[in-house]
Amino acid sequence: MTLDLLGDKWTLLVVRDLLFLGKRKFGELAASPEGIPTNILTDRLRRLEECGVLVKVPYLSRPQRYEYHLTERGMDLLPVLRAIIQWGHRHLPGTGSPPPGVLERVAELLSRQAPSPPAPLPAPPTPPPGEGRQEEA
Repeated sequence: MTLDLLGDKWTLLVVRDLLFLGKRKFGELAASPEGIPTNILTDRLRRLEECGVLVKVPYLSRPQRYEYHLTERGMDLLPVLRAIIQWGHRHLPGTGSPPPGVLERVAELLSRQAPSPPAPLPAPPTPPPGEGRQEEA
């Protein structure tokens, strides 16, 4: 389910631009240097809104125009993107960086968020007696 939503480069680039670059409007997001096609951008914004990662807020009524804002669920992606950036710096020469000061602001924002413990993983199912193990002879 998670990869269905976040597993393509365009979605992560949209979230990156909202998180780190302060882009809010469709035109700003479409103007990213990666050149996201507008039909794909429209689809990704719709999917992120449906999943509660962002909300669209009207800023102009005629013609109808919206800004996109991350929800708390969207802001929870901050450490994920930060980890991807750190991994890229460590393993992929030439990986870009957010503008100066952005990661520090992100770290400050994260430090103000109340930590929540991760949910425990479910226990693996126990095989029925006689299955999944070898009997000694």
